[in-house]
Amino acid sequence: MDPLGARSQFVAVQNLPTWDQSQGVQDEVDGENQLTEEDDQLTNQLNSLESPFPFRQDINSKIVLFNGDVALLNCTAIVNTSNETLTDKNPVSDSIHRYAGPELRDELLKLKGCRTGEAKMTEGFNLAARFIIHTVGPKYKAKYRTAAESSLYSCYRNVMQLAKEHAMASVGLCVVSTVKRAYPLEDATHIALRTVRRFLENHGENIEMVVFAVSDVEEPVYRKLMPLYYPCSKKEEKISLPLLPADIGNTEGEPVVPERQIRIAEKPGNLEGDSEKGSDLGLVGSHAFARMEGDVDKQRKLILQGQMSEAAQQKQHQRNYNRWLCRARAEDLSDIAALKALYQTGVDLCGRTVMVVVGRNIPVTIIDMEKALLYFIHVMDHITVKEYVMVYFHTLTGEHNHLDTDFLKKLSDIVDAKFKKNLRAFYFVHPTFRTKVSTWFFTTFSVSGLKEKVHHIENLQQLFTCILPEQIDIPPFVLEYDTRYFLSFFDYPGS
Repeated sequence: MDPLGARSQFVAVQNLPTWDQSQGVQDEVDGENQLTEEDDQLTNQLNSLESPFPFRQDINSKIVLFNGDVALLNCTAIVNTSNETLTDKNPVSDSIHRYAGPELRDELLKLKGCRTGEAKMTEGFNLAARFIIHTVGPKYKAKYRTAAESSLYSCYRNVMQLAKEHAMASVGLCVVSTVKRAYPLEDATHIALRTVRRFLENHGENIEMVVFAVSDVEEPVYRKLMPLYYPCSKKEEKISLPLLPADIGNTEGEPVVPERQIRIAEKPGNLEGDSEKGSDLGLVGSHAFARMEGDVDKQRKLILQGQMSEAAQQKQHQRNYNRWLCRARAEDLSDIAALKALYQTGVDLCGRTVMVVVGRNIPVTIIDMEKALLYFIHVMDHITVKEYVMVYFHTLTGEHNHLDTDFLKKLSDIVDAKFKKNLRAFYFVHPTFRTKVSTWFFTTFSVSGLKEKVHHIENLQQLFTCILPEQIDIPPFVLEYDTRYFLSFFDYPGS
């Protein structure tokens, strides 16, 4: 029952359309149109893959997307986003205080604040909601992105946990990451949607409704991303699969912060068997996608004979890349992620995303390089839609860390055109004479248009002229090596 005296402007959530009601029909039509544009092989392959977020009518019927003020909802509880002292001034919090009345402020003083990622509960006072759950979202800095992701996950997870513990039937969720905290809206939305989805799957049997209350600015982002986590049909589930981000969290939706663990191959260092798998796409292995690439040699023969137009070549290349991308979205690549050999950090002086590759963390001889290729595609696909730069730390790499030119050539042949087009600079840090020569040969004879983008960086001070120190997460061993390099240079006789 609603509290006595609930005001007329308050919104009865029971009358709001649930996600399956508001989206189902249109999504079915859109899904059919989208699938008919795909070639038959790719459609069949998508149908054979399982989405980590399958179509669930029972979950969709609990979800509401509401454009409006969360303070007006008559849910069992609504969520207030605030700061550590619970005194933040933002549109959501201001509205809740205005409708709840002065008693709320007095009650918050008794709580003595709230830590980032935690959630605390008060009465709703004059609201239509019985309770208010207060939570504190993280301040976002690109350099500490992993910590921010974990904290934001904790906000939503702790809110849902309180709802479960107090047997709440419905929860009205505001967007926890406020503009003042600078969290990128799309990234925050991914975390919110998947955390709630996983909670409802695993613990939400008694929760009847979750309302995502959004503003005019937030609604388009939510509408774009909700089909990824709450598909309204089997067709939409398949269409959404290639669009899922690289990190979809663990079984609870929590961002994966992998430990440095390496999956050892059955026969470390023995790669001879790979040569028996065929020609240029031998690395695809026995996966179903490999069967889709059976005519690659025939296609390349046609290209060499001039029997395939440039447009047809581009279309074929795009299809090939899409197949690799679909597989990358579907496979468990957590063992490769655990190496921490590829990660996103801040931005350079021109505001472009910086991606880091740590050579020493790539044990080439004992990992599945096919999965490494898939992981690279998975992580980089959304980064490369706009200009970016790469920093490769060659520091203290050994023979077992060196990527051979065949692998790099294969990678160059597979990736989408945007990878090369939007790469503005490749910073090769701590190169050796040998690697300088190898890089020159590779960029001259194997991959066109890359040579002018490669910059050999002898020390970190050079790198900091392009990327500020606070904008890049540098492994400790690289910092230590660079410090020793400088000391030895200045101690050298005659320097």
